[in-house]
Amino acid sequence: MGGNAKTTEFLKECLADALIKLLKKKPLNKISIPEISETAQVGRTTYFRNFSSKQEAITFKLIKLWERWADEHNIAERKNFTSKNGLTFFEFNYSIKDLLALFYERGLQSTIYDAFYSIMVSQNKENVFEFYRGLFYSYGLFGLLDGWIKRGFHETPKEMQEYIDKI
Repeated sequence: MGGNAKTTEFLKECLADALIKLLKKKPLNKISIPEISETAQVGRTTYFRNFSSKQEAITFKLIKLWERWADEHNIAERKNFTSKNGLTFFEFNYSIKDLLALFYERGLQSTIYDAFYSIMVSQNKENVFEFYRGLFYSYGLFGLLDGWIKRGFHETPKEMQEYIDKI
C-alpha cells in the first residue's frame, strides 16, 4: 500500500510539473488536460483520478515544495505561522520566487493562497480559536506576500520579517 501512495504522489507531481512547464508557454485556459497528460507521459485518467482542476494541481505542487523545503531546512513548526516565525514563510517563498511570479503573471494568485490555507489553517474543527488564528495569519501573511510579489521581491525575507515585527 505504501508503494501505491508513493506512486500516486509521484504521478501527481509529474502532472503538476507538466502543467507548470506548459504555463511558461501559454495561459491556463489554453492548456488542455490531454496536453498536460502527454507532457507528463501519463494517461488522461491519471489526471482525472487525482485532480478536479488545473488549479488543484498547482496547489498540490506548492504544498509539496513546502514540505520538501521544510524537510531540507529542518523546520519543526510547519503549520503554525505567526509573527514570530514569518521569516521562514518568506524564506520559502523567496526560494520559489520565479514560480510565484509565473503564477501571478498567469492570474493564479488564488492557487497560492489555497496552498497556504491548507498548510496554515488548522483543520481541527474542535479548536475554534486555532482555526481563526490560522485564518488571521494566513490572510495577513498572504497579503504581505501578495505585495512582495507585486513589488518584484524587492525586499529580502529578513526585511519582510522586520515589517511584520513593526506591524
